[in-house]
Amino acid sequence: MRKAWLALLVAASVTPAFGQDKTFELKISHWVPASHPLQKSLEDWAAAVEKDSGGTIKGKVFPAQQLGKAFDHYDMARDGIADVTYVNPGYQPGRFPIVGAGELPFLISDAKGGSAGLDAWYRKYAEKEMKDVKYCLAFVHSPSSFHSRTKKIVVPEDVKGMKIRPAHATMANFVTSLGGTNVQSSAPEVRDIIERGVADGVTFPWGSLLLFGIDKVTKYDMEAPLYVTTFVFVMNKDKYNAMSDKQKAAIDKNCSTEMAGVVGEHWGKFEDAGIEKIKAESGHEVYKLTPEQTAQWKKAAEPLVKTWGDGVKKNGGDPGAALTELKDSLKKYNALAE
Repeated sequence: MRKAWLALLVAASVTPAFGQDKTFELKISHWVPASHPLQKSLEDWAAAVEKDSGGTIKGKVFPAQQLGKAFDHYDMARDGIADVTYVNPGYQPGRFPIVGAGELPFLISDAKGGSAGLDAWYRKYAEKEMKDVKYCLAFVHSPSSFHSRTKKIVVPEDVKGMKIRPAHATMANFVTSLGGTNVQSSAPEVRDIIERGVADGVTFPWGSLLLFGIDKVTKYDMEAPLYVTTFVFVMNKDKYNAMSDKQKAAIDKNCSTEMAGVVGEHWGKFEDAGIEKIKAESGHEVYKLTPEQTAQWKKAAEPLVKTWGDGVKKNGGDPGAALTELKDSLKKYNALAE
């Protein structure tokens, strides 16, 4: 009897107390520099999860493609190479057609409300479109436009004959429809391809233009809310499913529409601040469009809605209903462009 009691005491001293959660160390991966605002957003996200889990879920952020290439981040979360990843769905044309609605020109007016509106709308679609992973949240950066080295782009016809690195699949379709040629590359590679003449210009947000050094190789900057890029945070399903209910609740609390708005706002402020910095640089011409020129761009962009819709239909979706729902959600969060 005494031996049995001693054995229980020893066991209690080396094993967790009954009901205590297992500790998880999350590998959180992204592909922009550590100086990008996304780094802090992910560090803040990890800190919030750690606090809400009572310290049983910790996270370490790996920036700058340390764990894998930008294009691979969705599959990295699916396969467990990383536990949480930052994904640009538009890097893989045709794979995630529904979320591409957020990329349509002249649709989203700002980063914070646009992120919340996009996320609230996309949640039900993500269950099917991103079923290989646990969807966390979606967000956008501030509306952005063209930056070029060789030629000032003022009206849609100016894109004809140019080589453009597009932000995503929708902008790639736009460039093609205008008679331009697409040059595919991830964000960290853009400066190099423009410097070497492989591309003449890029669609890119303002603050990031400076961060990636692209301002050093471009000259003309269109100040117009032409497009945004959609992004998502996703998580490895097996890692999430291995957690306790309390730990899942901590993850879910921080994979929310409210958090999407927080991430979008933080990044949006960074991008917006870049406009004045570019204007202050010598050798840059920042220009706005007249109402007539803007009308030309909107007219030229109209076929993109049909192209997006055709992609959704191929995957069994209803593009008309989806786009109406997205606009209603953006309107709710005061982020529907006029």
